[in-house]
Amino acid sequence: MGKLIVKETKLQDVKLITPAVFGDNRGFFTESYSDRDFKAAGIDFDFIQDNHSLSTQAGVLRGLHFQRGKAAQTKLIRVATGAVLDVIVDLRKGSPTYKQWEGYILSESNHRQLLVPKGYAHGFVTLTDNVNFLYKCDNYYDAEADGGIFFKTPELNIDWPIDLDKAITSEKDANQPTLTEFEKDNPFIYGEI
Repeated sequence: MGKLIVKETKLQDVKLITPAVFGDNRGFFTESYSDRDFKAAGIDFDFIQDNHSLSTQAGVLRGLHFQRGKAAQTKLIRVATGAVLDVIVDLRKGSPTYKQWEGYILSESNHRQLLVPKGYAHGFVTLTDNVNFLYKCDNYYDAEADGGIFFKTPELNIDWPIDLDKAITSEKDANQPTLTEFEKDNPFIYGEI
C-alpha cells in the first residue's frame, strides 16, 4: 500500500520505522504492519506474540527489561495513544555500541515504530496520560529468562525527561540491579548465546 521509511540509528541494528499514513478530515489510515513491506525493507523477523500495555498517567516508567539466552526477543514497538520516550541499551558484548543507550519519542501523532533487536534492554517513560503501548515479539515470554537493569544505573547515565524520584514504577523495576551488579552475577549477557 505505502512505502516504509526506515532509518538506521546510532545503535547497531536498531531501526526507526515510519509507515505511510493517509489522512483527511475524518482522521487517518495506516498499515501498522505488513510482513511483505517489512521484508522488502530488509526487516525479516517472524513475529509470534503481540503485547499491549496501558499506562494511565504521565510519568509511568517501565523497564529496563530483557529476556536472556534462547528466550531473547526482537521487538517491534509502537504507541497507539499518547507519547513515550522509549529507551534502549545495547547489552551485546562485542558490539561496537555495547553499553550505549538512546531514546526515541514514539507517539500517536508521529506513528513511528522502533525495531529493537535481541540483546537490548528496553524501557519507556510516558510523556502523556493514557498511553497504549504495543509491541510484537519474535519469541515467547519466558519468566525464567526475565532480566532487568535499574533505570537509574549510574554508569549508563540515561537522561530520563522526568524527576526519577517521582517516577511511577513497579517495585520490581525499582529494585533491579545496576548494570555493573548484573554483570558481576551474570558473566555474560548476550555475547555467548
